[in-house]
Amino acid sequence: MQALTMSTDKAAIGLSLICVVHCLLTPVAIAMVPALGATFLEGESFHYMVLFLVLPTSLFALGLGCRKHRGVDILAIGLLGLLVLFLVPILGEDVTGEIGEKALTIAGAAIIAYAHVRNFRLCRQHDCHHDAQALPSE
Repeated sequence: MQALTMSTDKAAIGLSLICVVHCLLTPVAIAMVPALGATFLEGESFHYMVLFLVLPTSLFALGLGCRKHRGVDILAIGLLGLLVLFLVPILGEDVTGEIGEKALTIAGAAIIAYAHVRNFRLCRQHDCHHDAQALPSE
């Protein structure tokens, strides 16, 4: 179970970083290679696809971790990050502006990654304590 939690934490961190890289590098890539503007990278569909992957991965990993180490605050931080990421397409560029959209995406992804790093560490620490308690005392 620990391996599954740790793997999903790593996957969610990676997906969050993909969000940030996409947000920051797509405009540069389109300026360098204009044909990229016609691909899926520019449209909102990429954002929705990443959200579709981040949501279940994050909820699963943080939920398992919360059950293991009882760190409800970590789950709350992760949910806040997800909320911020979901605000981006809900509010849209018309409300937030291009810079605001990028800032919200980066902030949401960073919050989610932070929650998963804390979850990963607490899960690992919790299992170490379980192992130490299982050893017979002399």
